[in-house]
Amino acid sequence: MEKIRAGIVGCGNISEIYFENAKKFDVLDIVACSDLNSNRAIEKSNRHGIPKACSTEELITDPDIDLIINLTIPAVHAEVARQALEAGKHIYGEKPLAVKTEEGMEILRLAKEKGLLVGNAPDTFLGAGMQLSRKLIDEGWIGKPVSATAFMMNHGHENWHPDPEFYYQEGGGPMFDMGPYYLTALISLIGPVKRVTGSTSMSFLERMITSEPKYGEKIMVKTPTQINGVLDFENGAVASIITSFDTWHHQLPYIEIYGTEGSIAAPDPNTFGGPVYIRRKDQQSWSEIPLTHGFAENSRGLGVAEMAHAILHNQTPRANGDLSFHVLEIMHGFHESSEKGQHYQLTSTCSQPRPMPVGISYHNFSETMDSFFKL
Repeated sequence: MEKIRAGIVGCGNISEIYFENAKKFDVLDIVACSDLNSNRAIEKSNRHGIPKACSTEELITDPDIDLIINLTIPAVHAEVARQALEAGKHIYGEKPLAVKTEEGMEILRLAKEKGLLVGNAPDTFLGAGMQLSRKLIDEGWIGKPVSATAFMMNHGHENWHPDPEFYYQEGGGPMFDMGPYYLTALISLIGPVKRVTGSTSMSFLERMITSEPKYGEKIMVKTPTQINGVLDFENGAVASIITSFDTWHHQLPYIEIYGTEGSIAAPDPNTFGGPVYIRRKDQQSWSEIPLTHGFAENSRGLGVAEMAHAILHNQTPRANGDLSFHVLEIMHGFHESSEKGQHYQLTSTCSQPRPMPVGISYHNFSETMDSFFKL
């Protein structure tokens, strides 16, 4: 079958799962990789049988590459995306789309000008757990969604991450780190957002690293670490979200959707699998619903493969640029709302991503996607 030839920019920790999973999709062919640390690129090339380890400039300008997979740090997401688009390449990036909304707008503008596609993580909403949750909502099991809750609460990264400083600088914090998973999941389940309201705080202005190798070093916190927000969706539903690096313990769910006929408890949106629970208005207890889609394991790269089929069929991928920009503006909106003491009206919107076909998995992925895009 026809393949999309891709190059990976950024060979850090997250790249390993992309290299591994790309081999499982016959629509993808990873032909090159690059990293600021050339030894890391060479190591990944040798380990995964990638034909070429090279500089980022060489990779981006390679005429044999169709798609750039951008796994760099968030601060340079926009710059790498711009370079790729100007070189005539489609771009798929790790979250977030960019650090600033102006950068995100420029990525979308340039892609439209060049006739190229933008895709972006997270792709976890394409996995078995969220797709079952979407299926149950679409089939009316809980009636019309009227509200939702979402909680991502822990005490930050300095206790375990080897290099946690970034998470407490501009562009970091719990909302920009984990918010994309939760917001993308909510949009995929309920639809786009029209207005947000937020309250933010920094409970600890200084953090001490207790992980190796930087044990004992101090971090000066420069971004909010507690963000409590409200989302007003275009369809009338209202959701509450908390993202926190200031919480030691809690017993709150990941995501719950509340409808006119019942409720759904969705799984961790940073994972691909379940469990998914439902309780209708006339039921006395929650019931776990068996998964109906594949991709319950760590399937990062699924969004890249789905995008590859979209490129071949001249269609829009599900994890697309409009969706990721909408998420980026929402995150900024929470912070701006808190700073100004007023609601933030979204200037962007997006289409609710189409559901994945029931029964889709690695072994039938290309056949199913090709049939779906031909509809």
